[in-house]
Amino acid sequence: MSHARPWRGRLAVAASVVLATAVGAGLPALPAAAAPPAQQTVTAATATFPVHHKIVAVTASGYLTWDDTRNDRAWVRASDGAVTDLADSLPMQATGYGDLVAVQPRRDTAELLDVATGHKVFDIFVQPAAGLGYAGAAGQALFSTDSSAPAGADLLMHTKDAGPTPVTGLPADATDRRVRPGTSAHALVTYTSGGKKYWGLLDLATGAVTETGLRDEPSGDGDIAVSEDYVAWVEYGAERTSIVVRTRATGGTQRVRMPAWTPRGLRIGLQGDHVVHGDPGGLTDADESVLHDLTARDLRTGVATKLLDHLTSAAVSPDGVLYVRGGTVAQGEGVYRIGSDADGTPVAAMVASTGEPTRLTLVGQNVPPVVDLDRDGGRVKLRWTLSRDNAELWVTLRHRNSGKTAQAVFYGPEPTDFTFDWRGDVEHMSADAPNGDYTWEISARPRNGIGPTLTASGSFEVVRAAAPHDYTDNGSPDLLTRDASGRLWRTDSYFRPLDGQLSRASEQKLVGGGWSTYDRIEAAGNLGGAAHGDLVARDKAGVLWLYLSKGDGTFAPRTRIGGGWNTYDKITAGSDLTNDGRADLLATDKSGVLWLYKGTGDWRAPFAARTRVGGGWGVYNDLTATGDLGGAATGDLVARDKAGVLWLYLGKGDGTFAPPTRIGGGWNTYRHLVGIGDANHDGRPDLYAYGPESTRYYPGTGDWHAPFGSGQPDTVLDTYPDHTAVS
Repeated sequence: MSHARPWRGRLAVAASVVLATAVGAGLPALPAAAAPPAQQTVTAATATFPVHHKIVAVTASGYLTWDDTRNDRAWVRASDGAVTDLADSLPMQATGYGDLVAVQPRRDTAELLDVATGHKVFDIFVQPAAGLGYAGAAGQALFSTDSSAPAGADLLMHTKDAGPTPVTGLPADATDRRVRPGTSAHALVTYTSGGKKYWGLLDLATGAVTETGLRDEPSGDGDIAVSEDYVAWVEYGAERTSIVVRTRATGGTQRVRMPAWTPRGLRIGLQGDHVVHGDPGGLTDADESVLHDLTARDLRTGVATKLLDHLTSAAVSPDGVLYVRGGTVAQGEGVYRIGSDADGTPVAAMVASTGEPTRLTLVGQNVPPVVDLDRDGGRVKLRWTLSRDNAELWVTLRHRNSGKTAQAVFYGPEPTDFTFDWRGDVEHMSADAPNGDYTWEISARPRNGIGPTLTASGSFEVVRAAAPHDYTDNGSPDLLTRDASGRLWRTDSYFRPLDGQLSRASEQKLVGGGWSTYDRIEAAGNLGGAAHGDLVARDKAGVLWLYLSKGDGTFAPRTRIGGGWNTYDKITAGSDLTNDGRADLLATDKSGVLWLYKGTGDWRAPFAARTRVGGGWGVYNDLTATGDLGGAATGDLVARDKAGVLWLYLGKGDGTFAPPTRIGGGWNTYRHLVGIGDANHDGRPDLYAYGPESTRYYPGTGDWHAPFGSGQPDTVLDTYPDHTAVS
């Protein structure tokens, strides 16, 4: 921030920033009596400022701004926030006097204009081909260089009422001269001499450079500030950056040390006996920094006073008042006027608001009230939109009943739409998420350290259709085994999407003892209407029993279905074979006849009277209801013959089947085949094969000609070789 106006405690800002605009007859005029911003009584409640705009300069009636997101230039009226768009083609520089700006409408012309009225005050000819160059503007003057003039007298000052006047007091070898607004009496001129960078104060009344100083660092591009009592500039060093402050009355200097990692964009200013500094851009920075604050440091005591939490830009008005585009957590984003309290300490007061918060906020969220994990492979995108992207976001999804959680961390910067691509898992990606009610919680920490941590919460519900082998209501098949003492165990499977393997979601859980009384245990699908998979079990006396699932891995006390089931040598259940939405049961008698028991949906009498499907089924030693393998939306059946060949029977939807199709041979290496349903969440039913030494998982393909892919070694039950698979 470069400054040159005599204000008691003002920040010096770079008034020489080039702003491309067009000012002319098309610009609406403001009332001639419009007061400068410093004299207005506008407040945040009555004045607005456009979002994304930065202050380039302040005129008596408004602000020259730049929207760097759209590369748009504008003039914003201070009294009411009205925005006038400006053309993008012309360099423009405020002069620090009234509403005057300097503009180059053509390469060979520089003009002094009143931006509020569009009136041209005067112009000058500047043609590089003729050795004439434009050097800047300050007050009511334009400046040019003339290569044909004598050395040391080739910087010229132009006013409306006087011809070109040579500027005196510069070294004869001075080059790279640029003039910008200074105090009401002086312009600030920068130049190079003897290979070093200097600054000088140019008396606008006489055209003489009266004070000079060396900027002792290689680039010489550090910011400069001027007041009635001090001149300050930034020197960037290899090991340390300093703000050098010279007392104009005595010539004495002092150094204000900055952190070693100070960026080159540091801006400084002077306010009474305070030097003010800050690093623009802190609101969007990805790291914390003490330089994000706009801070005033007392040159007498060293005491620092924080004025704003951050700044994006700043400029001094013609009457010497500093306006800063920035924000505070307490008041939000807008334009702040920097003044002083009764004891001279700088203070900031908002005069125009953008309507934006400075603190990190939740702008919106896209978490559906109901998440159907049967869709899209069990994945869903949950999205939270924050006001800034430089946040570290923690997301926690928590199942209300079990307390199981899924978490995600976004370290940022991310797009402001923080998206959790949830795969429907919990417990550190080791188990599938249970159905039911969930809460979501987010905790977003601003990475730049500006403002408090944001917290927010909400709720949603996870749903899935009932699956025959899902006894824990989490969408993944549970596998049942029985040990030698008759205890029944349950193992929840989990499909790992990263490596495509089926594994255990947890250790085996004991269902209960006494199951050795049964010679057949089958997953029966949802027979009880409670949206969970149930079991049927036949005892050695031929009585069939129903175990209704509670949905938590346990079962209600058994209910007797009926006797006489010892006439059957094979039983399979769990598929809807009649296309009525209810699970059915198939059984073959010892003469090889296949019978269908249609599901009723009433757990008290879960099956209707049997109907004959057909004979000849005695050639098979294993039947498995698999669900829909053929794409006809009805249950199918696989049967293994005594030679180990596996055959597919496509269901017709009426309880009967199409002629068999040979799938392949070698399946007699397995003791039992189980159609476990969709284990990998791709919408296709899969097959589980238990062998004497190991088990294998066969994913469904969706192609009935080859309904199962290559078998994969399984880790779900391999660690329990003393258990016998039952379902």
